[in-house]
Amino acid sequence: MMMVRINAPWSGALFLLAGLFLLSACDDSRVAGPEAAQSPVSIGMMRLDYSDPARPSWANRDEARPVNAWIWYPAADAAVAESFDIPSDKPVFIGGRAIRDAQIAPGRHPLIVLSHGTGGSAFQMMWLGRRLAEAGYVAAAIDHHGNTAAEDEFDPRGFLYVWERPRDISFLISEILADPRFSESLDSQRVGAAGFSLGGYSVTAALGGRIDRERFAAFCASSEADNTCLPQTEYPDVEEDLEALLRSDPSAAPEKEASAASYRDDRIIAAAVMAPAIVQMFSDESLSEIDAPLLILAGQADEVAPVATNAQRLAGAVPNAEMNIYLDAGHYVFLNACTSGGKRFVPVCKDASSVDRVAIHEDAAAQIESHFDSVFAME
Repeated sequence: MMMVRINAPWSGALFLLAGLFLLSACDDSRVAGPEAAQSPVSIGMMRLDYSDPARPSWANRDEARPVNAWIWYPAADAAVAESFDIPSDKPVFIGGRAIRDAQIAPGRHPLIVLSHGTGGSAFQMMWLGRRLAEAGYVAAAIDHHGNTAAEDEFDPRGFLYVWERPRDISFLISEILADPRFSESLDSQRVGAAGFSLGGYSVTAALGGRIDRERFAAFCASSEADNTCLPQTEYPDVEEDLEALLRSDPSAAPEKEASAASYRDDRIIAAAVMAPAIVQMFSDESLSEIDAPLLILAGQADEVAPVATNAQRLAGAVPNAEMNIYLDAGHYVFLNACTSGGKRFVPVCKDASSVDRVAIHEDAAAQIESHFDSVFAME
């Protein structure tokens, strides 16, 4: 049964690429809050660089597709943590503190894979990754190839061949579980996933949601069409660039039936999504077949992926779903907290005056942690 809770507001890219020209005007002053504070639990952080030989890189077809990630985990080390912010010289986003390349703490830890939004990056999931690591989880956030600010350039296929994202999730799960640095420290029977925006699509697809292009086209031609039907601000010329690419290289066309295939990964036994996008692209039948418990969090004032046509549809269609809404919160409230300079100059850092992003992160992380705890029977 779907459950819905409305959260009252607290008082008190990602456009990152587009806003970097303003950084010279930003000071590097920070905001106080949990993201900036030293965690009571030592948190390790490591870069993972994998490649999928079954899929070519879009940057160089002679190379395998990169599936890179940042991973956060409870650390055995007692070293002093470093502060990681974005970008490091004149910070806009506050990542938090962690011990780089620390040894993982003893025990068998559940694994949660994190998926970022359109044009974002793994680092934008650090606020959640750190909190999960504090609770004893290993959280691994993907930089989705062709669709991430972590790479030098976007690729139109990274934005339009969205079904490659759930494949990234499954590949990363397999690689981490087999990685000798982590294999003895992970519980392969307790695997989950969480995603923001297009990452919400990615996670839902990994649970078994299948694309129905005809359904999405009909929705976008109707009076109910929302902003997910429009070119995204992170890459407004994406369709024209894909057409030009296909004219010059017909082999860049997607595999036949790839978009409509199922990318369900039965290893994922619980999931959470924040401000999920393009939910109208899923078939009703496939959503009704999802059996993993799903937590859905969204902002009432989301204009990028409006609640009524995205989160609400997902909550109504997935049998074991719970949805919680934050009043006055917009789409980008689920990105990392921002410095004072970021709040002044970067659009995705500007929340309504009634919204406290750090407080929402604390509440959202607590809900997500509790959701996974209940499924994984964490003590």
